[in-house]
Amino acid sequence: MEKAKVYFTREITPEKLLDIYKHLGVELTGKVGVKVSTGEAGSKGYLKADLIGPLVKKLNGTIIECNTAYTGKRETVEDHLKVAEEHGFTSIAEVDIMDANGEFKIPVNNGQHLKYDIIGENFKNYDSILNLAHGKGHIMGGFGANLKNQSIGIASRNGKAYIHSCGVTEDPNVCWKTPFEQIDFIESMAEAAKAVSDYLKSENKPIVYITVMNFLSVDCDCDENQTDPVMPDIGIIASTDPVANDQAFLNMIWNSEEEGAKLLRERIDSKLGRHITEYAEALELGSTEYELINID
Repeated sequence: MEKAKVYFTREITPEKLLDIYKHLGVELTGKVGVKVSTGEAGSKGYLKADLIGPLVKKLNGTIIECNTAYTGKRETVEDHLKVAEEHGFTSIAEVDIMDANGEFKIPVNNGQHLKYDIIGENFKNYDSILNLAHGKGHIMGGFGANLKNQSIGIASRNGKAYIHSCGVTEDPNVCWKTPFEQIDFIESMAEAAKAVSDYLKSENKPIVYITVMNFLSVDCDCDENQTDPVMPDIGIIASTDPVANDQAFLNMIWNSEEEGAKLLRERIDSKLGRHITEYAEALELGSTEYELINID
């Protein structure tokens, strides 16, 4: 089997984002959804509008999000749109909170934890998808990049609750009180990401993956008290394979000789974060084997 191609640049600029997208050789057409985290109010690391703006505009893309399962400034459509505006996203594109008009279930094939995935109703409206992730640590998943952006990120508020509770409840008020094994949560995220991939394939809708590896905090952009970066920026990676792209991100952290990288490694391993790529590979979502192609 041919190895997945992962393109890499050390430069984090709007021009390089456009360049690395071009290298993927996939033209996203029709109504393009750009899945990006709008970032919790108070967070600092979310991808900035001036960085992603030129690529989003080139695609004539709509920024797509869903409401959060946790209590915060993005759990209702009105509040979420306000945060998106404050963070500059409405200045570069329309922002669609996809579960504003409800949700729908998509099948999870061969899942051990989830019977289905629940995603925002408006996801149906898009012809192609750019999964544009910010690579960083995460208090629950260990790290977040393309796989998390496709699972928790595309799930509706109730869908997020269902993933977080490993298939026990769809109720956001109940999910946080539901006990779970950490490995089951990691695997539930992979199952949800695979469900989205399968759904898009069944509809003949393409998706590509880009991860910007900057502001490398041990905390996620969903944390209003997000701590400062622990290591310098790495660059941007892009692939048509989400497993390969996440694996490349992990490998770059593990291969780093930067002092702070060990803090990120500790955060990731404390939450069994690296298991997501091997489990996603077992689900046939993608491959952990890849060829890294430097475009600088």
